[in-house]
Amino acid sequence: SIGNRDAPGDFRVTGFQLAWHGPEGEGALERLYPLPADLVATRDEKGEITLHPLSPTQPVEGIESSGVTVLLPVMSQAERAKPVAGLWLTEGGMRAWLASELPDTGHLVESGQLWRLDERVGIGMDRDTRRADDGKLFTMQAVALRRGVGFVATVEGDGLADGTLVRLGGDGRGAVVRNIEAADPGADLETLSGVGRCRIVLSTPGIFSSGWRPFDCDAEGRFDFMGVRGRLVCAAVPRAEVVSGWDLARWQPKPAQRTAPAGSVYWIEDLETTPDALRRLARHGLWPESGYDAQRRAEGFNRFIFATY
Repeated sequence: SIGNRDAPGDFRVTGFQLAWHGPEGEGALERLYPLPADLVATRDEKGEITLHPLSPTQPVEGIESSGVTVLLPVMSQAERAKPVAGLWLTEGGMRAWLASELPDTGHLVESGQLWRLDERVGIGMDRDTRRADDGKLFTMQAVALRRGVGFVATVEGDGLADGTLVRLGGDGRGAVVRNIEAADPGADLETLSGVGRCRIVLSTPGIFSSGWRPFDCDAEGRFDFMGVRGRLVCAAVPRAEVVSGWDLARWQPKPAQRTAPAGSVYWIEDLETTPDALRRLARHGLWPESGYDAQRRAEGFNRFIFATY
């Protein structure tokens, strides 16, 4: 099911979200999502948070920018304020956003409620003597999840048995697998194919040959991708992130690759497709039909969720 280093098998990660059991660590399990890039949170002088949506807008004549899409994501705001970082959206808030509704601020979770940073001190080792090397002390930060916080992963292929112990993270921390039933959120595909427009939001980082764009588009933004035709008219993509990792099979670092971060949002118009084609694309991920990096696909990159527009 796993396959080998050159030819992954049928096992693949299709979703990976932070999750918690509520602020006390004892409630129902709920997935958490990075705040979509078309939502900006600000905090006023009283400490209250407000969510502001970005709307695709035609630039006023005479205004030029480096944007390549015909519309630009614009936020309307009565007074200027600095954005708030480190916020996560609950599953209920995500379902509201997928239906084009503005989530309530009660659906926001701050990172401090989910983990803390643990400072650790290490020592450098002498390779020849296998002992501590003089003058080589270093510090590092580790993420310590709070009680009731973990991850929800959805997979294809042979699943992991309930209670399986796995090695998680760069330090090889032990983790326990628990099997659960959890329906993935998403817009109704029949409705999207009928109205001819949609949004997509990356649920995992995207590694695309076209940089930040998930499709190869012409000068007008039109694309034809796995039976789904449309026009990319607007995008809200945060600063690129870099992913690498350690290849245990080859015992060497994986290539560093720039990614479009999870939470990136794309607006699509002139959508011509069928519900079955949308369903097939969602299952396959934003990878071409052939010639893709099978290892990265198995690891769960380029996954997304459909939303109304």
